[in-house]
Amino acid sequence: MIKLYHGNNVEVLDSLNLDLDKTIFVTDPPFNIGYHYHTYKDKMKASEYWRMMKSVMRSKMQVMIHYPEDLFRYAIEIDSAPTEFVSWVYNSNTARQHRGIGFWNVKPDFRKVGQPYKNPNDPRIKKRIAEGKTARLYDWWNINQVKNVSSEKTAHPAQMPLKVMENIIGILPEEFTIVDPFLGSGTTALACKKHNRDFVGIEMDKLYFDIATERLK
Repeated sequence: MIKLYHGNNVEVLDSLNLDLDKTIFVTDPPFNIGYHYHTYKDKMKASEYWRMMKSVMRSKMQVMIHYPEDLFRYAIEIDSAPTEFVSWVYNSNTARQHRGIGFWNVKPDFRKVGQPYKNPNDPRIKKRIAEGKTARLYDWWNINQVKNVSSEKTAHPAQMPLKVMENIIGILPEEFTIVDPFLGSGTTALACKKHNRDFVGIEMDKLYFDIATERLK
């Protein structure tokens, strides 16, 4: 079950009557730093921004991608420390080279997503590789951003790499529906489709909603 909704996320969430005990909200929200989105104005007063975030992120089980200092601020706003924290790093020409991924009230299982071993020449590791095994996922992800030359690039100005979302969805418990109230170009939906997860996504901008729909097709 993958359902996409075009509209205001607060209004859509009010209409859906979700069982919040069986949902995990997973999102890469607008960062409130003046990104040039198609219609959304990404520059609120800080107090308004965090009030908006709290009104949208309704389940106690949450995963949010943001700059680390903003995740710390969010933890203060909701009076809850994250259960787990992952660093996502990337090589770019921008001033920021990393983001944080905070997990609230949900314990990710890093064994569920594999990655290449870091020491493949070790005889013991060679044996594991020959047996078809992979290393467990670590809490430090080096994944390139989506750039203008990237094959997955769309018209969305702040598109999330699919691999980041595939990692996140892959290490979450499977019995929960995933909800992304800031759907954007639909990357979370694609990751849920790959992992065969129930998903609800909401996007206010018709251009980005259409992009997400086309990507799923």
